[in-house]
Amino acid sequence: MDATTDSYVIGVDYGTLSGRAVVVRVSDGKEVGSAVHHYTHAVVTDAIPGVSHVKLPADWALQVPNDYRDVLRVAVPAAVRDAGIDPAAVVGIGTDFTACTMVPVTADGIPLNELPQFADRPHAFVKLWRHHAAQPQADRINRLAEDRGENWLPRYGGLISSEWEFAKALQVLEEDPEVYAAMDRWVEAADWIVWQLTGRYVRNACTAGYKGIYQDGRYPSEEFLAELNPQFKDFVAAKLEHTIGRLGDAAGYLTEEAAAWTGLPVGIAVAVGNVDAHVTAPAAGAVEPGQMVAIMGTSTCHVMNGDVLREVPGMCGVVDGGIVDGLWGYEAGQSGVGDIFGWFTKNGVPPAYHSAAEAAGVGIHEYLTELAARQEIGEHGLIALDWHSGNRSVLVDHELSGVVVGQTLATKPEDTYRALLEATAFGTRVIVDTFRDSGVPVREFIVAGGLLQNLLLMQIYADVLNLPLSTIGSEQGPALGSAIHAAVAAGKYDDVRSAAGVMGAEPGAVFTPIPENVVAYEALYREYLLLHDFFGRGANDVMHRLKAIQRAAKAMGSGGVAGATGGAAAGVAGGVAGSVAGSVAGTASDDESAAVATGATR
Repeated sequence: MDATTDSYVIGVDYGTLSGRAVVVRVSDGKEVGSAVHHYTHAVVTDAIPGVSHVKLPADWALQVPNDYRDVLRVAVPAAVRDAGIDPAAVVGIGTDFTACTMVPVTADGIPLNELPQFADRPHAFVKLWRHHAAQPQADRINRLAEDRGENWLPRYGGLISSEWEFAKALQVLEEDPEVYAAMDRWVEAADWIVWQLTGRYVRNACTAGYKGIYQDGRYPSEEFLAELNPQFKDFVAAKLEHTIGRLGDAAGYLTEEAAAWTGLPVGIAVAVGNVDAHVTAPAAGAVEPGQMVAIMGTSTCHVMNGDVLREVPGMCGVVDGGIVDGLWGYEAGQSGVGDIFGWFTKNGVPPAYHSAAEAAGVGIHEYLTELAARQEIGEHGLIALDWHSGNRSVLVDHELSGVVVGQTLATKPEDTYRALLEATAFGTRVIVDTFRDSGVPVREFIVAGGLLQNLLLMQIYADVLNLPLSTIGSEQGPALGSAIHAAVAAGKYDDVRSAAGVMGAEPGAVFTPIPENVVAYEALYREYLLLHDFFGRGANDVMHRLKAIQRAAKAMGSGGVAGATGGAAAGVAGGVAGSVAGSVAGTASDDESAAVATGATR
């Protein structure tokens, strides 16, 4: 190790609504400055920016890639100013990103939406992780993989998600072939931002393994891809396959252009890209088997190292060295957590509650949490399913939707709010139990992310899981983790484990299960499991039928899109409508999480 007190690294965490930069001292991991930049266009779900007549179908979630560059231009220099350090003392920069967030680009890395001919084409924009409109493609991938007995399928718990690289790319091909043909590279945003910093494209091992079906040194075969769609046969060779960089290595060095954006020295090390959840494990000191880290924000990602390879049903993946070298990295997750709480406060809480919160000088989340905390467990008479953004684990089905059972004319907003908090804890319990039953036991549960500040929520999780729960002692876990990787890339530490031992955050608060609460929640959890299996495992397919009906109605309602943008836009609507018709025939950080935690409204 060559760590000195006057050396610093930058960690940049790209969340769902904003990017945040943290300046970290190499010698001890002290966070000395930070800044946040909120994306100008946030999440695009209704219409293409600047082209309001191009409406998006249901389940779409896009972003504008230049918003990511703006984080480098704004947040990084602001963080350095906040730290009060000489930029010349910065020796490296690391980044992490939401995943699977995909950017279609030209051979030199230009996003297709930045080309005039594609500025009004939805498929030319970034597909955010929570873009779930590729579910029909994911269903076909899963059926074919199972029928063919593909040996990579068990590594993903038996199901590939609509959020991942292959399903989203297949959707582009089938709904806008012209955009697909123009796309030279199908790039994870985690790698695209590193490309912007270094001028070099290096594909990171984390997203390749977890989101890109890269196992044992290879991707799905051309034969498999051709059977999905003959025009998809060369997808890997032509648009996906690339040099894979090891986590903690330097992907390259800061270019003059990127140095001008950030104010950092030309030529400093830029770490290989990574995923927000996976970089957080070293920041939390969770680099040993059995330590599960839950990064709780708009969604939750659960990551854990293991010293054995097991097939865990519904997991998001298991990758050799996916978190740290020498161990199997496991991932699972929930597609909606803070997003669900935020949705409810915006759409399910009457004005009187907002006024009362304002009069009390607190945010609406904090106000509802205070009211909910006064209740006995089960007093609200409700049970909810946390599927408002689909189910990532263990059902891997984004056609599923939210449910609240037990509402009466006496149900109050704080009742439903608490039931939703509890539902997300029950969803995590399903994941933890599934890992345990598969031979990968969870010994510790560590929480990072904006939601760790909600003390009621943390106690609920401890009681539902019946596990001691600790929080990371940093409010910027992913950014700290990226800074740790930057220090390794800069040669200041030999590897991520040794860097984490010095630079990782101290533990925060500890929540111990309360025995009587554990018993009370066990009864509610059994009811949750009944609903979970009834709606999620095929006993009642109403959620899928409703989604199909919704997509068909949305597609019919976007009839004016074709005239506005030409045949490609018609392809979006027509492709969606076609997918829906087949479905009906066959089966009929981030920022919101911070608001939940603190009560702030944003």
